[in-house]
Amino acid sequence: MKNSDHSNIYRVLALRITLAAVVIAGIFATISLVTQRGELENALGDLVRLRMHAFNYQLLPVIDTPGGLDPKQVQAKLESFASDGGASLYVHGKAVVARIYDENSQEIARLSDASYPGLELVESVMDAGQHLPPDLDGLRSITVSLEGAPYVGVAVPLVNSNKEMVAHAEVVFSLSPSAAAKLKRNTLRTVFYVIAIVLVTALIIYPIIRGLLAQLVRYSDELLEANLETMLALGGAIAKRDSDTDAHNYRVSIYSVRLAEEVGLSDDQIQSLIKGALLHDVGKVGIRDDILLKPGKLDEQEFDVMKTHVKHGIDITSRAKWLSDGQPVVGGHHEKFDGSGYPGGQTGEAIPILARIFAIADVFDALTSKRPYKEPFSLDKTMQILEDSRGSHFDPGLLDAFTQIAEKLYKTYSGEENDTSKEHLGAIITHYFH
Repeated sequence: MKNSDHSNIYRVLALRITLAAVVIAGIFATISLVTQRGELENALGDLVRLRMHAFNYQLLPVIDTPGGLDPKQVQAKLESFASDGGASLYVHGKAVVARIYDENSQEIARLSDASYPGLELVESVMDAGQHLPPDLDGLRSITVSLEGAPYVGVAVPLVNSNKEMVAHAEVVFSLSPSAAAKLKRNTLRTVFYVIAIVLVTALIIYPIIRGLLAQLVRYSDELLEANLETMLALGGAIAKRDSDTDAHNYRVSIYSVRLAEEVGLSDDQIQSLIKGALLHDVGKVGIRDDILLKPGKLDEQEFDVMKTHVKHGIDITSRAKWLSDGQPVVGGHHEKFDGSGYPGGQTGEAIPILARIFAIADVFDALTSKRPYKEPFSLDKTMQILEDSRGSHFDPGLLDAFTQIAEKLYKTYSGEENDTSKEHLGAIITHYFH
């Protein structure tokens, strides 16, 4: 793998760790905000409980009076309690609205801070509530969602001397500027600490992860190189057994790739094509020497044996997952467009495109190369033979595309036995596999 590729991986790693740190910091910041708000509400709730217990005590004579609660008396007690400072709230804020409801959730008394600028909005929210009584032993929060300053709403039970709830109070408080500022400061401080901790942690673990990633990349490179070397060695061994040279394998692989590029195949498809091209005849390892190396023409029985090399090739490549995607070429390079090929007699586009591409490259190389039984053909003669097999052996569309690049390939590789084709194929493999 090239250094630029390594740099890209490390940049992506750094970016992802940074994004993860930001997301984690954001999550914990939100949790912090909710926690700080909850702590403030709990503290305020405790103060409210104490004050409302004091109001409950003052209200006991009215609550204990037989015949039920008298709204006028409850209203008077509420106003008296407020005038004594009981309903004004401490440094946390002040009561905006206080209402008393009987056991049937009917309002029997209310008190509002007429000087509060948002009173109308607060009361509209209170009016829309269900006013359900809280638990006898508890304190229920009232959800108050308004624009502007933060609010806290609570519902507190009011009990008689026998500790029976006969009414409840609902009070909405507006947090004071100092309380709101404190909440904001505490939240920002916590958020800062969270972000700092997350970022410092990210900075600490980044070089560790980078080191592990570099080791993984190195192992991956070594594994890929081992796979490629094994593939080249296996293909070369078969080629040498068949023709004493690797050059055929190199050339047909190059021709196939250039045609695949010409028709716009993807990088993944070209990877599979290279594997198949290098190993297209790997099944010949299972063919007897007297047939494989026979100098003359094979008879019908011998040719039937020779055709089994396709099945052998499929068997061999199926044993290695990394090579299995080359099977369209290994299994289909002797199929013909009109269905007269083997082993499946497939026709047209039913033949995998990788096999159709390789068929052109394979015959082109056979015609333009020197063989024990023939001299290499000229480009014109070769292209005429290919043209004569248009639609019968070869895909017409692919043959048209190959015609556009054939001359350049012929001039570069025809008659070349090893060095140039090996070097160029190495560059192609590096490009597509690394």
